[in-house]
Amino acid sequence: MTVRSSRRRSALILAACAAGTLGAGCASVGRSVFEQPVVTFRDLRVNGLGLQGGSLDVVLSVYNPNRFALNATRLTYQLMVDSVALGTGALDQRFVVQRGDSAVVRLPVTFTYAGLGSVGRQLLRSGTVNYRVLGDVTVGTPLGSFTRPYDRTGHFSTFGGAR
Repeated sequence: MTVRSSRRRSALILAACAAGTLGAGCASVGRSVFEQPVVTFRDLRVNGLGLQGGSLDVVLSVYNPNRFALNATRLTYQLMVDSVALGTGALDQRFVVQRGDSAVVRLPVTFTYAGLGSVGRQLLRSGTVNYRVLGDVTVGTPLGSFTRPYDRTGHFSTFGGAR
């Protein structure tokens, strides 16, 4: 190996290291510029109740505090009533949240009374239960793709809806 080819190889290695460092730096700058979307609970809508169970929609609002649109590609969810898992799933329909705006997302949940046990009896007796909705949202941005968790709690009353 000649001195000239050795220098050329060193220069290529140095350039590759610099590009790697620059790429990692850009990724960290992207993470610092990206603001996490704010997922809030809006409503719990009962679609139907039958002898065996029912169906409902969990309605969430996804707010985008960024200066660019977010292209949501996936939203996972788990609905808990008191400490009982009522339903889980994933919404794989794309939705866009414009900069500084919110989008309403409906998550379908079906359930059986047998799966609710004491929670179902409490709802029938008092008409109220505590709930928790948690999961994560994946969004595409000009800075890359980000997945962030959310976790919201509230109180549901058959007389007054969700709070």
